[in-house]
Amino acid sequence: MNFGIYIHWPFCLSKCPYCDFNSHVAESIDQADWRRTLLAELDHFAAVTRGRTVTSVFFGGGTPSLMEPATTGALLDRIATRWPMAPEVEVTLEANPGTVDAGRFADFRAAGVNRLSMGLQALDDASLRFLGRRHDAAQATAAVELARRLFPRISFDLIYARPGQTVEDWQTELAYALALAADHLSVYQLTIEPGTAFHPAHARGDFTLPDEDCAAEMFEITQVQTGNAGLPAYEISNHARPEAECRHNLLYWQGDDYLGIGPGAHGRLTDRSGQVWALRQHKAPGRWLAEVHSQGHGTAERLRLDAGERRDELVMMGLRLTEGLSAARFARQTGQRLDETVNRSGLATMLGEGFLEWAGDHLRATAKGRLVLNAVIGALV
Repeated sequence: MNFGIYIHWPFCLSKCPYCDFNSHVAESIDQADWRRTLLAELDHFAAVTRGRTVTSVFFGGGTPSLMEPATTGALLDRIATRWPMAPEVEVTLEANPGTVDAGRFADFRAAGVNRLSMGLQALDDASLRFLGRRHDAAQATAAVELARRLFPRISFDLIYARPGQTVEDWQTELAYALALAADHLSVYQLTIEPGTAFHPAHARGDFTLPDEDCAAEMFEITQVQTGNAGLPAYEISNHARPEAECRHNLLYWQGDDYLGIGPGAHGRLTDRSGQVWALRQHKAPGRWLAEVHSQGHGTAERLRLDAGERRDELVMMGLRLTEGLSAARFARQTGQRLDETVNRSGLATMLGEGFLEWAGDHLRATAKGRLVLNAVIGALV
């Protein structure tokens, strides 16, 4: 089983109006204290997971590129001393074009980061302003070009179905993005989440989004254009050249184990008896710091997943993958047959109506099913 470590850096220079992640704007950050505290939580979990081989490390946020590169290096050094490392361990760091200059890119590379994931979100200045981004399109392009020179692997994110965006607009922007991309591209539909600045603005009618039919057409166009460019979808929102998939995110979608370090981070750990535990760290940065200072870790919840919860999680995550959910893997992870533990009538209906199909060992959503994936999953769990 693969094993990853996720490290959460919760700070941003500003809060994007669409973002519902655990991110915070702080006037000052005690970088030395954060380094010591993240290291301390790593040490705590090293004792719990002794002997596991780390296959991926992911620095997420927030904006991890606001972390001092020396802190990144110290964390990677500590991981290497506490766990065996896979020969080609994947180390990803999320970055924003407006927060990292050439010197910091180079320093992160020297610290051990070998995959950079950048939050571009759009490639025109008006959309970037609407989305609350601090960079412009020229900075985004320059950042990608620089990253391609420094890192073996890079990815960047785009958001589509923005206010006023037409299908033709998206086709043009996506074509430019694919010409700019290297081996991986993440593409997300703009959604309005509670607790974000966009939520009340959208409710007031300050802006409207493209309708469902338009958004669905954009999604379908994305599949065609990325496929033609050699970056087909391997997950509902992620596209990559063969062998360039994000190995860390595959941990989540395939139900493997991972640690979550830092405020609000989640983890999944399987104990020696085969029981899977869900862990969540304290979300508020101050509370998390205090807990780690006092007891060595900031775990707020440690819950045992029962058979139904584990099944539902594996189905929800596995069907996001283009290849689908492996029945053999599911049986190894749960001790149950996939076709016997999901809602049988729902499975029969989804297969009969062409939303799901069997492809050898894998139960997967069809192109038709991927357009309504949440409903398909709901029929099974």
